[in-house]
Amino acid sequence: MNVIEITTEFIKLQDLLKFAAVASTGGEAKLMVQEGEVQVNGEVCTMRGKKIRPGDDVLVSGQHYKVKYADQ
Repeated sequence: MNVIEITTEFIKLQDLLKFAAVASTGGEAKLMVQEGEVQVNGEVCTMRGKKIRPGDDVLVSGQHYKVKYADQ
């Protein structure tokens, strides 16, 4: 499992995909989300602006990404 550390209250799903280098551009991230390739907390998510908060689990391309605050 990969850990993504954030310093803000949340990160938008499409930004997380870019930050984690799963998608190289915002357009690529948008397509991945719209085509149902991304799961958030075990459910397919098609909202690219979904707010991902610490404790959330994102699954994409067979990889899990867990979000946590950078200072924890």
